[in-house]
Amino acid sequence: MKLLHVDASILGGQSASRQLSAAIVQRLTTLSPEAQVIRYDLAAEPIGHLTGPELLAQRGSAPEDAATKESAARNAKVLDDFFDADVIVIGAPMYNFSLPSQLKAWLDRVAVAGKTFRYTANGVEGLAKGKRVIIASSRGNLYREGQPAAGLDHQEKYLKSFLTFLGVSDVTVIRAEGLGRSPENRTAAMAAAAAEIENLAVVY
Repeated sequence: MKLLHVDASILGGQSASRQLSAAIVQRLTTLSPEAQVIRYDLAAEPIGHLTGPELLAQRGSAPEDAATKESAARNAKVLDDFFDADVIVIGAPMYNFSLPSQLKAWLDRVAVAGKTFRYTANGVEGLAKGKRVIIASSRGNLYREGQPAAGLDHQEKYLKSFLTFLGVSDVTVIRAEGLGRSPENRTAAMAAAAAEIENLAVVY
């Protein structure tokens, strides 16, 4: 099994999503000790916003300078690591109702027309089928279905829609929410998420 572990929180050791994603990876690698893990820490090693020259390179244009050539090579590796992974664990905290810009920058490198999706006469076809994605989601308030703030969730909903667009149908969300409401809420939410992680099985 090839496992891709992606974190984006800027909070380091204080990050709930990092704690959850690490626990998920620990659980899966305990069940499958032979698993190969590739790690992306998008806060410690940001890949930056997608530029015009990089986008043109994604579309097949030859890079015109050394900097773009280097960026294009890095972006190609990001895409290769995404394609090679059987399981992808994404640490996805909610920032201002959406995703961290660091994570959005990574998503911009894996959504490549002709590679991970294509346009057909019948509409869009996702080309990244057969992957399992586990999202470690953390958020300060309550945004799940039925909560008053549910309409402000542009984090989990966006990420799941994005993955579906690419053809990924096996998506699991391990969620800890209400973390900012009180220390007691945080402790209970993290404990509930940890219990879900302990029930994860290896399926890929």
